[in-house]
Amino acid sequence: MIDMKKAESFAERLAKREEEDIVLFRQGVPGFEHLKRYVLFRMDEQLPFYCLQAADEAAVQFLVVDPFLFYPQYEFELSKTVQSELNIRSEDDVQIFCIVSGAADFKRATLNLMAPIVLNVETRDAQQVILHESNYKTKHPLWPDQPKGEEA
Repeated sequence: MIDMKKAESFAERLAKREEEDIVLFRQGVPGFEHLKRYVLFRMDEQLPFYCLQAADEAAVQFLVVDPFLFYPQYEFELSKTVQSELNIRSEDDVQIFCIVSGAADFKRATLNLMAPIVLNVETRDAQQVILHESNYKTKHPLWPDQPKGEEA
C-alpha cells in the first residue's frame, strides 16, 4: 500500500529537482505508456537499489537495480534502432537497470532480465527493451545462489 504522505513529500521533492534529474521514456514504460517522465533516485546510499518513480503520478514506482551486481555474466546486444533512439554513441553513455519484483519478501524477490531499462546517462533518455531473442526470463531469482526450493 502506498503511503500518501510519502507520495506528497515526493511531489515536494520533485518540485525542487532540476530538469536534469528527470529520466525521459519517450515511449513510456510498457503498461504505463502515458507516463513519460520519471525520477530515478537511490533509496539508500548503503544499498544498490533505486526507485524509478513517475514524475506526474507519484504512486507509479518501480524498484530497480544494476543487474550486473547480481548476474555478472548478464549480457545482450543493443539493437542499432535502440542505440539510435537513445542517441547512444559508446558504452560509457549507458547504464542498465532491471526491475525487481516481489520485494515484500526479499528472499524470494526476482529480477526481470528479459526487459532491462537502458538509460543514456548523458541525455537522460531511457527505454525498457524487451529481449525477445534471448534465454532471459522475467523472473530470475534476485539472489541467484539461493538453494533449490527457495526460488520465486
